[in-house]
Amino acid sequence: MTLDRFRHVADRALDPFVGLARTVGLSPNGVSVIAFLLAVAAGGVYAVAASRPLLYLVGAVLVFLNGWLDLVDGALARELDIASSAGDLLDHVLDRYADIVIIVGLAAGIGQWALGIAAVTGVLMTSYLGTQSQAVGLDRVYGGLLGRADRLALVGIVTGIAAFVRPTGLGLDPVGWLLVVFAVVGHVTAAQRFYHAMRALE
Repeated sequence: MTLDRFRHVADRALDPFVGLARTVGLSPNGVSVIAFLLAVAAGGVYAVAASRPLLYLVGAVLVFLNGWLDLVDGALARELDIASSAGDLLDHVLDRYADIVIIVGLAAGIGQWALGIAAVTGVLMTSYLGTQSQAVGLDRVYGGLLGRADRLALVGIVTGIAAFVRPTGLGLDPVGWLLVVFAVVGHVTAAQRFYHAMRALE
Protein backbone atom coordinates (compact mmCIF):
# COMPACT_ATOMS: atom_id res chain seq x y z
CA MET A 1 0.00 0.00 0.00
CA THR A 2 2.49 2.64 -0.99
CA LEU A 3 1.55 5.87 -2.74
CA ASP A 4 5.14 6.35 -3.89
CA ARG A 5 4.41 4.24 -6.97
CA PHE A 6 2.09 7.05 -8.10
CA ARG A 7 4.76 9.73 -7.75
CA HIS A 8 4.91 10.16 -11.54
CA VAL A 9 1.22 11.09 -11.52
CA ALA A 10 1.79 13.77 -8.89
CA ASP A 11 4.82 15.05 -10.79
CA ARG A 12 2.62 16.03 -13.71
CA ALA A 13 0.43 18.13 -11.42
CA LEU A 14 3.40 19.97 -9.94
CA ASP A 15 4.23 22.21 -12.91
CA PRO A 16 2.03 25.18 -11.85
CA PHE A 17 3.43 25.09 -8.33
CA VAL A 18 7.02 24.81 -9.55
CA GLY A 19 6.33 27.78 -11.82
CA LEU A 20 4.91 29.75 -8.90
CA ALA A 21 7.96 28.97 -6.75
CA ARG A 22 10.23 30.19 -9.55
CA THR A 23 8.16 33.35 -9.98
CA VAL A 24 8.46 34.34 -6.32
CA GLY A 25 12.16 33.43 -6.27
CA LEU A 26 12.03 30.44 -3.95
CA SER A 27 14.90 27.97 -4.01
CA PRO A 28 14.34 24.23 -3.47
CA ASN A 29 15.89 24.56 -0.01
CA GLY A 30 13.54 27.43 0.74
CA VAL A 31 10.56 25.25 -0.22
CA SER A 32 11.90 22.49 2.04
CA VAL A 33 12.11 24.89 4.97
CA ILE A 34 8.57 26.16 4.39
CA ALA A 35 7.33 22.56 4.24
CA PHE A 36 9.03 21.86 7.57
CA LEU A 37 7.51 24.95 9.20
CA LEU A 38 4.07 23.77 8.08
CA ALA A 39 4.76 20.42 9.77
CA VAL A 40 5.77 22.22 12.97
CA ALA A 41 2.54 24.21 12.82
CA ALA A 42 0.59 20.96 12.31
CA GLY A 43 2.26 19.38 15.34
CA GLY A 44 1.40 22.42 17.45
CA VAL A 45 -2.22 22.35 16.29
CA TYR A 46 -2.53 18.63 16.97
CA ALA A 47 -1.12 19.08 20.48
CA VAL A 48 -4.14 21.19 21.46
CA ALA A 49 -6.76 19.76 19.09
CA ALA A 50 -8.21 17.18 21.49
CA SER A 51 -9.94 19.94 23.44
CA ARG A 52 -10.93 21.78 20.24
CA PRO A 53 -11.60 18.95 17.75
CA LEU A 54 -12.23 21.17 14.74
CA LEU A 55 -8.55 22.11 14.91
CA TYR A 56 -7.86 18.62 13.60
CA LEU A 57 -9.12 19.88 10.25
CA VAL A 58 -6.57 22.70 10.35
CA GLY A 59 -3.84 20.18 11.11
CA ALA A 60 -4.98 17.98 8.24
CA VAL A 61 -4.66 20.88 5.79
CA LEU A 62 -1.20 21.75 7.13
CA VAL A 63 -0.06 18.13 6.74
CA PHE A 64 -1.38 18.04 3.18
CA LEU A 65 0.55 21.23 2.36
CA ASN A 66 3.69 19.80 3.95
CA GLY A 67 3.44 16.69 1.80
CA TRP A 68 2.73 18.66 -1.36
CA LEU A 69 5.66 21.03 -0.86
CA ASP A 70 7.85 18.01 -0.16
CA LEU A 71 7.19 17.06 -3.77
CA VAL A 72 7.58 20.59 -5.08
CA ASP A 73 11.10 21.07 -3.69
CA GLY A 74 12.49 18.10 -5.61
CA ALA A 75 10.63 19.02 -8.79
CA LEU A 76 11.91 22.59 -8.53
CA ALA A 77 15.49 21.38 -8.08
CA ARG A 78 15.17 19.24 -11.21
CA GLU A 79 13.56 22.09 -13.16
CA LEU A 80 16.40 24.45 -12.24
CA ASP A 81 18.98 21.68 -12.74
CA ILE A 82 20.46 22.36 -9.32
CA ALA A 83 19.71 19.04 -7.60
CA SER A 84 22.55 18.34 -5.17
CA SER A 85 23.58 15.99 -2.40
CA ALA A 86 23.45 18.89 0.06
CA GLY A 87 19.87 19.68 -0.93
CA ASP A 88 18.93 16.01 -0.67
CA LEU A 89 20.46 15.82 2.80
CA LEU A 90 18.62 18.94 3.98
CA ASP A 91 15.34 17.59 2.58
CA HIS A 92 15.69 14.26 4.37
CA VAL A 93 16.75 15.80 7.68
CA LEU A 94 13.80 18.21 7.63
CA ASP A 95 11.46 15.37 6.64
CA ARG A 96 12.53 13.33 9.66
CA TYR A 97 12.05 16.27 12.01
CA ALA A 98 8.68 16.90 10.38
CA ASP A 99 7.69 13.29 11.04
CA ILE A 100 8.75 13.67 14.67
CA VAL A 101 6.91 16.91 15.38
CA ILE A 102 3.69 15.69 13.74
CA ILE A 103 3.63 12.41 15.66
CA VAL A 104 4.67 14.02 18.94
CA GLY A 105 1.91 16.58 18.46
CA LEU A 106 -0.63 13.82 17.87
CA ALA A 107 0.51 11.87 20.93
CA ALA A 108 0.64 14.98 23.14
CA GLY A 109 -2.87 15.97 22.15
CA ILE A 110 -4.38 12.72 23.40
CA GLY A 111 -1.87 12.07 26.19
CA GLN A 112 -0.72 8.74 24.72
CA TRP A 113 3.04 9.02 25.15
CA ALA A 114 3.83 5.30 25.05
CA LEU A 115 1.97 4.97 21.76
CA GLY A 116 3.73 8.08 20.52
CA ILE A 117 7.16 6.60 21.26
CA ALA A 118 6.26 3.33 19.55
CA ALA A 119 4.88 5.21 16.55
CA VAL A 120 7.78 7.60 16.10
CA THR A 121 10.37 4.81 16.35
CA GLY A 122 8.47 2.82 13.72
CA VAL A 123 8.39 5.82 11.41
CA LEU A 124 12.05 6.68 11.94
CA MET A 125 13.22 3.09 11.42
CA THR A 126 11.20 2.87 8.20
CA SER A 127 12.93 5.99 6.87
CA TYR A 128 16.33 4.89 8.17
CA LEU A 129 16.16 1.55 6.37
CA GLY A 130 15.19 3.35 3.17
CA THR A 131 18.27 5.56 3.16
CA GLN A 132 20.65 3.07 4.79
CA SER A 133 20.05 0.72 1.87
CA GLN A 134 21.38 3.47 -0.38
CA ALA A 135 24.35 4.00 1.95
CA VAL A 136 25.48 0.39 1.46
CA GLY A 137 25.33 0.66 -2.33
CA LEU A 138 21.73 -0.30 -3.12
CA ASP A 139 19.00 1.90 -4.54
CA ARG A 140 17.07 4.02 -2.06
CA VAL A 141 14.10 1.98 -0.85
CA TYR A 142 10.63 3.52 -0.85
CA GLY A 143 8.59 0.31 -0.74
CA GLY A 144 6.91 -1.62 2.03
CA LEU A 145 3.52 -1.34 3.62
CA LEU A 146 3.75 2.26 4.81
CA GLY A 147 5.97 4.85 3.14
CA ARG A 148 6.04 8.57 3.93
CA ALA A 149 3.41 9.46 1.37
CA ASP A 150 1.11 6.85 2.90
CA ARG A 151 1.74 8.19 6.40
CA LEU A 152 0.94 11.77 5.47
CA ALA A 153 -2.20 10.68 3.64
CA LEU A 154 -3.33 8.68 6.68
CA VAL A 155 -2.59 11.55 9.06
CA GLY A 156 -4.63 13.94 6.94
CA ILE A 157 -7.57 11.56 6.52
CA VAL A 158 -7.68 10.29 10.09
CA THR A 159 -7.29 13.69 11.73
CA GLY A 160 -10.01 15.01 9.46
CA ILE A 161 -12.24 12.22 10.77
CA ALA A 162 -11.11 12.91 14.34
CA ALA A 163 -12.68 16.36 14.14
CA PHE A 164 -16.06 14.65 14.29
CA VAL A 165 -15.55 11.19 15.87
CA ARG A 166 -15.01 10.64 19.59
CA PRO A 167 -13.24 7.73 21.38
CA THR A 168 -14.38 4.16 20.78
CA GLY A 169 -15.32 1.64 23.42
CA LEU A 170 -11.66 0.68 23.76
CA GLY A 171 -10.83 4.20 24.88
CA LEU A 172 -8.94 5.28 21.78
CA ASP A 173 -10.09 7.94 19.37
CA PRO A 174 -9.10 7.83 15.67
CA VAL A 175 -5.79 9.53 16.48
CA GLY A 176 -4.94 6.84 19.03
CA TRP A 177 -5.64 4.12 16.48
CA LEU A 178 -3.53 5.99 13.95
CA LEU A 179 -0.61 5.86 16.35
CA VAL A 180 -1.19 2.13 16.82
CA VAL A 181 -1.02 1.66 13.05
CA PHE A 182 2.20 3.67 12.82
CA ALA A 183 3.71 1.71 15.72
CA VAL A 184 2.88 -1.71 14.31
CA VAL A 185 2.98 -1.21 10.55
CA GLY A 186 5.95 1.16 10.76
CA HIS A 187 8.13 -1.53 12.32
CA VAL A 188 6.78 -4.14 9.90
CA THR A 189 7.71 -1.85 6.99
CA ALA A 190 11.19 -1.37 8.43
CA ALA A 191 11.55 -5.15 8.71
CA GLN A 192 10.42 -5.55 5.09
CA ARG A 193 13.01 -3.05 3.89
CA PHE A 194 15.73 -4.69 5.99
CA TYR A 195 14.86 -8.13 4.64
CA HIS A 196 14.91 -7.04 1.00
CA ALA A 197 18.16 -5.11 1.49
CA MET A 198 19.84 -8.11 3.09
CA ARG A 199 18.66 -10.37 0.28
CA ALA A 200 20.05 -7.93 -2.28
CA LEU A 201 23.42 -7.88 -0.51
CA GLU A 202 23.82 -11.66 -0.40
